[in-house]
Amino acid sequence: MSIFEVLMLVCFGSAWPLSIMKMLKSKSSAGKSQLFLWVLAFGYVCGVLHKVYFSFDYVIILYALNLCLILFDIYLVNHYRKNS
Repeated sequence: MSIFEVLMLVCFGSAWPLSIMKMLKSKSSAGKSQLFLWVLAFGYVCGVLHKVYFSFDYVIILYALNLCLILFDIYLVNHYRKNS
């Protein structure tokens, strides 16, 4: 486990709850790119798979948490675009 990997995931992960709260408050997905979110989600899936197959440690929890937050963000983007 690398402290730098943990710090990177914590820094990236801190942005998602803020993004989700902002979208829930504004009820708008304006300015959100689904392609960008899906690319990030794919990156976190790759991080989880790397941890499972090559370097299993507790950092996998941060990867999985970030992935769940991004998937919820994608859900909200779809929900608010459909309702707009």
